[in-house]
Amino acid sequence: MSERGQAFFRLSVAGALVALAGLGWWSLGDSAFDVSTLRDVRDTIFHQVQQTPELAALAFIAAYLLVAALALPGALVLTLLGGALFGIGPGVVLVALASSLGALLSFGVVRWIAGRTLRNRLAARLAPIANGIERDGAYYLLTLRVVPVFPFFLVNVLVALTPIRAWTFYWVSLIGMLPATLVYVNAGHQLGSLNTMSGLLTPGLIGALALLGVFPLVARRLLPGIARRIGLLIRGVRANRRWRGQRPHRFERDLIVIGAGAAGLVAANIAASLRAKVTLIEREAMGGDCLNTGCVPSKALIRLANRVREERLFTEQGRGGGGISSGTTARPDLAVLLDRVRATIDRIAPHDSVERYRALGVECLRGQARVLSPWTVELTPAEGGARERLHARHLIIATGAEPVVPEITGLAPGRALTTQTLWTIRELPQRFLVLGGGPVGCELAQAFQRLGSAVTLVERAERLLPREEPEASAEVRRALEADGVRVLTGATLESVQDGTRAHVLGSLSQAVIEFDQLLCALGRRSRVEGVGLDGLGLARDADGTLRVDDWMRTSEPGVFACGDVATADRLTHVAGQMAWHAAFNTLFGGLWPIRVDRRAIPRCVFTDPEVARVGLTRGEAEHAGIKVVCTRFDMSALDRAIIEEQTRGFVMVLTAQGSDRIVGATVVGARAGELISLFTLAIRERLGLRRLMSMMIAYPGWADAGRAVASQWQREHTPEFVLTWLERWHRWRRR
Repeated sequence: MSERGQAFFRLSVAGALVALAGLGWWSLGDSAFDVSTLRDVRDTIFHQVQQTPELAALAFIAAYLLVAALALPGALVLTLLGGALFGIGPGVVLVALASSLGALLSFGVVRWIAGRTLRNRLAARLAPIANGIERDGAYYLLTLRVVPVFPFFLVNVLVALTPIRAWTFYWVSLIGMLPATLVYVNAGHQLGSLNTMSGLLTPGLIGALALLGVFPLVARRLLPGIARRIGLLIRGVRANRRWRGQRPHRFERDLIVIGAGAAGLVAANIAASLRAKVTLIEREAMGGDCLNTGCVPSKALIRLANRVREERLFTEQGRGGGGISSGTTARPDLAVLLDRVRATIDRIAPHDSVERYRALGVECLRGQARVLSPWTVELTPAEGGARERLHARHLIIATGAEPVVPEITGLAPGRALTTQTLWTIRELPQRFLVLGGGPVGCELAQAFQRLGSAVTLVERAERLLPREEPEASAEVRRALEADGVRVLTGATLESVQDGTRAHVLGSLSQAVIEFDQLLCALGRRSRVEGVGLDGLGLARDADGTLRVDDWMRTSEPGVFACGDVATADRLTHVAGQMAWHAAFNTLFGGLWPIRVDRRAIPRCVFTDPEVARVGLTRGEAEHAGIKVVCTRFDMSALDRAIIEEQTRGFVMVLTAQGSDRIVGATVVGARAGELISLFTLAIRERLGLRRLMSMMIAYPGWADAGRAVASQWQREHTPEFVLTWLERWHRWRRR
């Protein structure tokens, strides 16, 4: 049969099933949910059950299969009827078998009718469920089954459109529906034994009805946690079977943390503060990339570059504004500036030092770690010497990330600078080429332009900062070009000639750009090589990032991961939040696991003006199917911005349509990285714009922009008829 014929046949079968289900709903109607039906049916057929119990059981299963497979009304009454006719024990067995087989039949029919084409077409909409099943497998489906908020037939349909195996679907459904089956069969048994009205007051029936009422609440709150623990127990058993003979009988340590960057330091600190015995292993410098080559040095250099620009502007203003133009003053000595950057790092380094962490109770070891099993790490000391094997009950992988450097035709290996090697140069480049228009590329392009380099910025996307709102991207581009940066968007670097001539191809043109230094700011990838993680078989995303759940657990029980190695949000504060949860859950996850909250993650680009955001952009909200309303307040109307002569930028807040609930916020301007904290708190604590409007802000303050945008929203959303009636009321009072 051709594909078109198969599709027509599937549609015909689907139409017939829908018609049959509709006929069942029409014929059964509300009577299927009338519990009084139980007594009538029970009296009619109870003697037949006693005469031929085997035949009655088969008939019951067949009826339940039909109702469950076609999603007909009556599954609840049949469950109660099973308890009334067969008792609690046999009734639970029959209902569990019939409901799970009915679910499997419904699952198979939907999968067969939908076909691969329809499943692929709906893949985007089903991505959350498919990702959950891919990430947590049967345990995700188990959670869907044990929480009554998800309808029985809807779970069958949606899961059938994911790649899960039929056998897995069956046994998980069988186990997941058992708690509800027990409750409802017991209630049916109690109702079935009711002979007089006085029987309503028996303890058994009262208890059954009470359990029936509280079960949805209990199931929603407790059963998902129980399902997770069952899943962890199963995974632990499988892990012990896989690593048979390698699990130590006793442990020298509670926790080994590999990597002393932002995430590793926080994890070790938290665990030690909880009096656990912790070993922290780092092969390079304490503090990781953030302290030594990332956040701290880049922000220190940005501050110095801004000061150079301010001094240049003061010089120009002192000469009446027509004197020395930007770029013609003496260029600063980069070596001196980088020495000051180094001094800044040295002042912060004691916070992350070996001495401080040893004082906190952390065993700090320097060397190369290699994971041999979920409990064993082999350490090669940096100072030389024999290798040592360390054992701990849990491991935390916090190895961070490293810059991405693509192969560029004509450019010698190691010739391109990255954020790790940028700090080794001693002379300010005359011509500086930056690849990448993300946060790092924009920040450093502006900084080097202000220091005196002639900077060209090349971005593959059609605009800078493609993850941010288009208005924010446009504002940053205007600021860079005002400083003198040459910005090329929608362009790629094709090749390099003679080591100093870059051939850049754009959508409409091409250019040859001469440079002295080239900086690659094209993002970062997880650092997973050289630590022995391949032997563990940890699940990874397509870009190599370690896959973790909301409790920071990897696919291997006992092994946790946090920070840049385990998230695409490669931000220091995100790493710290993940590390806090990872450390706590390694020690107490079996008793009281804590889930990381990803609802409100702030981010900031430290250009001038700064760009900060929390929550969704308009594009992300549209992709998620969320209708939003945008409210904007310009910084030019803020008194503090006028006083500081920093009026560029705006505050943009997205609220859910018909509500003052904040979905996302973007701030562009001075102090944006601080002001975004107000909206981060509002999203996390579910504070609407009306609550922000009622806050008292010290005057003149930057935070007043938050209250101002809330007032703007209130003015735009006050119904016109209310204002009309208020005007009439005031007119009446003046008489």
